[in-house]
Amino acid sequence: MFQPEFESMNRTELRALQLRRLRETLDRITSRNQFYAEKLNNLSSRDVSVLEDIRKFPFMTKDDLRLGYPYKYTCAEPQDFMRMHMSSGTTGTPIINPFTPNDIRQWGNMMARCYAAAGVGQSDVVQITPSFGLFNGGFGFHYGAEMLKAMIIPIGAGRTTLQLQFIKDFNVTAITAIASYPLRLIEVAQKENFDFRATKLRVGIFGAEVWSDEMRKRIEVEMGIETFDIIGMTETGGVGLGIDCKAHCGIHVWEDDYLVEIIDPETGAVLPDGKEGEMVITTLNREGLPLIRYRTRDVTSVISTGQCSCGRTSARFNRLKGRNDDMLKIKGVNFYPQQLESILMKHAEIGNHYQIVLEKTQGRDNMTVMIETQSEVNSNLSKNIDTEIYDMLGFHVDKLDFLPEGTLPRTPGKAVRVVDKRG
Repeated sequence: MFQPEFESMNRTELRALQLRRLRETLDRITSRNQFYAEKLNNLSSRDVSVLEDIRKFPFMTKDDLRLGYPYKYTCAEPQDFMRMHMSSGTTGTPIINPFTPNDIRQWGNMMARCYAAAGVGQSDVVQITPSFGLFNGGFGFHYGAEMLKAMIIPIGAGRTTLQLQFIKDFNVTAITAIASYPLRLIEVAQKENFDFRATKLRVGIFGAEVWSDEMRKRIEVEMGIETFDIIGMTETGGVGLGIDCKAHCGIHVWEDDYLVEIIDPETGAVLPDGKEGEMVITTLNREGLPLIRYRTRDVTSVISTGQCSCGRTSARFNRLKGRNDDMLKIKGVNFYPQQLESILMKHAEIGNHYQIVLEKTQGRDNMTVMIETQSEVNSNLSKNIDTEIYDMLGFHVDKLDFLPEGTLPRTPGKAVRVVDKRG
């Protein structure tokens, strides 16, 4: 553990620390930003005697932060900021998060914890493939590795052939990436006759996209590594909100820094442990942009608040299923792209890339799934996949379009899994 004094804290001590930090956060908002305080219905730390009192406060949303661009919700002076990052998924008015020196330090500590949970330490060589810029990923991974005093290869995004060369030449032991990028590494490695198992690479830390257990298994088999699912978002302070440990029994969220609720997305009611709903985050240790009950739109559930076999006592959550915004509705059925991916990745003939294309024809929705294949398609494959989709989702896909590997466009950032032409 990187900070065992926090990571192994018992629940009574942890809840007391959360309560103290929550009250301090509310005091910061009240004293430094009257606009923000009014948005909280003028509730303050005086209204909080137990953690459950957080439920008195209104939710915050992306729209609030957009309307508050750039500094309406910040709780520090502009001259106190050292850096800002912007949400990679933002269209229109940006969602930004300005960081004070303490925010950057806290971010580095969180990321160091994430590395440690994945078994990465000072003796490791870490190759950072997310971009360095407004997207927070590259910098977050960099800060955490610096905290550990690990060797860093800050290559950033793209240049896949060079990525493979560096993995070999610099004896890289851990690689960080957007979740779909390992698929590109595998694809190029196959063309270059590059053998991951002939390198020192043993750990992959991947996030920024929802990726299925089936994709995870494929990456681990092809690259010969152990993978770890890391979560986080610009609004809450960047990548590093949580990660699964080597026990792989759920995502640990650092509860000394974050208070987490799972709510019914329709009613806003807090759900009991084990019930699936939307993750709501309250930051407990942020200065520049503290958040109170921020609706992330991420769908998950609590697995356990008991101690993990790794020794950590922070709550564990199921891997993210998707965001409410990602949910598709076809033929009256709601589903997430990840559910379809879990079916496709079970079949060895299927390649690493697919795309869901939605169109409207004569007033009805049509769904085509474009699927790259690694080998000649068995005549029964289409029938089998169609049956599996029907069994899971309850409808038949209009068309399964099998394509030669390399047909679908490769993007430098997040994979484009859905193309919606319905207007």
